[in-house]
Amino acid sequence: MDVNSQQLQDKARQIQENLLPQLDEARRNLEDMNTRAVSFIRANPGTCLLGAVAVGFIIGRIASRR
Repeated sequence: MDVNSQQLQDKARQIQENLLPQLDEARRNLEDMNTRAVSFIRANPGTCLLGAVAVGFIIGRIASRR
C-alpha cells in the first residue's frame, strides 16, 4: 500500500509540474485580455453602452418567447 501511495504522490507532483506553467500562461492571457477590454471600454464608452443595451434587448426578446 505504501508503494502505491508513493506512486500516486509522484504522479500528482508530475501532473502539477506540467500544469503550473499552462495555468500561469492562461492567467497572463486573461489579464492581458482584461486590460485590453478595459482600455477599449474607457476609449469607447458610448459604443459599449449601446452594445450592452442591444444585447440586453436581444436577451429580453428571447426570454419573453418562453
